[in-house]
Amino acid sequence: MRFLRKQGIRLSRRAGQHQVIDPIVLERMVDYAELSRGDVVLEIGAGIGNLTLLLASRAGRVIAVERDRRLVKVLEERLRSHSNVELLCGDALRIELPKFNKVVANLPYGISSDITFRLLEHGFELAVLMYQREFAERLAAKPGSDEYGRLTLSTHYRASVELLNEVPSTAFFPQPKVTSAMVRLRPREPPFKVKDEQVFFRVIRALFQHRRQRVRNALYRSFGEVFPGVKISKEDRRATIDQRLPKELAEARVMDLVPEKFGEIANLLTSP
Repeated sequence: MRFLRKQGIRLSRRAGQHQVIDPIVLERMVDYAELSRGDVVLEIGAGIGNLTLLLASRAGRVIAVERDRRLVKVLEERLRSHSNVELLCGDALRIELPKFNKVVANLPYGISSDITFRLLEHGFELAVLMYQREFAERLAAKPGSDEYGRLTLSTHYRASVELLNEVPSTAFFPQPKVTSAMVRLRPREPPFKVKDEQVFFRVIRALFQHRRQRVRNALYRSFGEVFPGVKISKEDRRATIDQRLPKELAEARVMDLVPEKFGEIANLLTSP
């Protein structure tokens, strides 16, 4: 950590500045990304550059994003001999991102959800991302599990999710208070068709507000989420749900439904 001492920098746990220092973990992240010299890799939260240096040795080009100007100075010193690295100082949630085809990053855990969906909207071939373990488990959760939810469905609709290695806190400096995990994402076409994506995501949000209830009751309780602006009586709400959903779907428990069933429900609730 001589680079930090030289600049008089103390890393902030609150800001999620946990640097991966275990060389085995760093090697695994890069190996999982299947890099070649034809790849342009985006790294978010480059920190002190441990991962950046390894990426630069494997990929054709690396775009390293870091919002802390103090750490950018460290990166400039450590990466001065690597002409294939472009440093961007800014917030990855706000700055314009250049074109890239892969992402490898030890993400600040406070922005895990927001940055994941920003990346999925941007488009790429493959990403290897470090998350807090609980978040990673929610991404890869199976129907019926406690971790299965809105995050699972929203991600599954856009990408395949593979839970890789669990990573102990000792692999980082400073050490976080949680265990971490690597996840590999591969964007793809949605595995099922929906008539209206806005309705689909509203249905997911509405249903998982009452994850342990039957679909009929969950939709009734969150009717306004699915049909914003529609003002009808309680009786008409129930009638609308019962008219549009077959009994099998209406009586299923929300957390037990496979992803395709959420798409089916959304299509049945979408106005003709």
